[in-house]
Amino acid sequence: MTIRLPGAGGTLRTYEPRTEPLGVTPGTPFTSRTVFSAAHVVADPFADVSPDSPAAVDWDATLAFRRHLWSHGLGVAEAMDTAQRGMGLDWAGAAELIRRSAAEAKAVGGRIACGVGTDQLTAGGTLAEVRAAYEEQLALVEESGAQAILMASRALAAAASGPEDYLEVYGHLLRQAAEPVVLHWLGPMFDPALEGYWGSADLDAATDTFLDVIAAHPDKVDGIKVSLLDARREIDIRRRLPKGVRCYTGDDFNYPELIAGDEQGFSHALLGIFDPLGPLAAQAVRVLDTGDVRGFRDLLDPTVGLSRHLFQTPTRFYKTGVVFLAWLAGHQSHFTMVGGLQSARSLPHFATAYELADGLGLFPDPKLAEERMKTLLSMYGVNQ
Repeated sequence: MTIRLPGAGGTLRTYEPRTEPLGVTPGTPFTSRTVFSAAHVVADPFADVSPDSPAAVDWDATLAFRRHLWSHGLGVAEAMDTAQRGMGLDWAGAAELIRRSAAEAKAVGGRIACGVGTDQLTAGGTLAEVRAAYEEQLALVEESGAQAILMASRALAAAASGPEDYLEVYGHLLRQAAEPVVLHWLGPMFDPALEGYWGSADLDAATDTFLDVIAAHPDKVDGIKVSLLDARREIDIRRRLPKGVRCYTGDDFNYPELIAGDEQGFSHALLGIFDPLGPLAAQAVRVLDTGDVRGFRDLLDPTVGLSRHLFQTPTRFYKTGVVFLAWLAGHQSHFTMVGGLQSARSLPHFATAYELADGLGLFPDPKLAEERMKTLLSMYGVNQ
């Protein structure tokens, strides 16, 4: 059996899908790395909403996907940018997601950490309002029993006049946090509104401020998540962290080498790409737990091509490919996204994503994935 996929210059090419999945099954808990998957939300396809409406979420399918990730030993990083925070999911929707997912994690014994931001401020705000918004979200996450991830704030980026404002706001939040948090530095390739975060467009200066925040409160920082798609910078930051503060890579381009590490250390992981790669990533980490770095790289290195494809510019639309693959894999019954974001990538992009994911054996039912891909193609006028 073959399938015709869009090729270069408007042509069609023939692809022969694989017939068997990779065959990954749940296993023992990880011992060498802490690994989170930043999980997507499943939209309600029957809701009569527009892209400007509050998100309509299919809660049953959304929570089922989190149980899938937990079953493979992965932690869930909830209400992050993969869940379309600020791109279809507003604070009210994120708050409900946090409550529901935290309760589900407690029920099944899954690890969960949740994003804390300021997205209830829809039209900027003063530094005092930014602090108050962060405090409201931090209180909700702590009340839910989840670990807090202090996300980068568009409102803080707009309100801050320099590094001292970041030091003040983050210092205030860390002093009142009940438990150690994860600090998240999200680069402008993921969100252009975060240009110049930490008070400078110069990344060396911004890095110094970021590290100053951590150095002032090392007992309140469990770890940092670095999403700059710059392996050298992440390694430099990792080596400068206080003892006991983890580095969670958020680099969806270079994650195998960063997780494997070197003689001076390694990164844990908190990655959007571990949404579609969940079972395969879990298997790779279990191999790494045995000390087999080469075996880990042999499993994970071939996935980088798919990740770089999904996260190609404009990178902020990577969520579309993530949800597309979840549909092909049978984790949801439809390809609909909150905010109508399913339209954010092209048919050739989807075709390449399908081919790369199929080649890796990511689809539990390759035949189902092929049928759904053909359905999408027919909607675009490509008949088989």
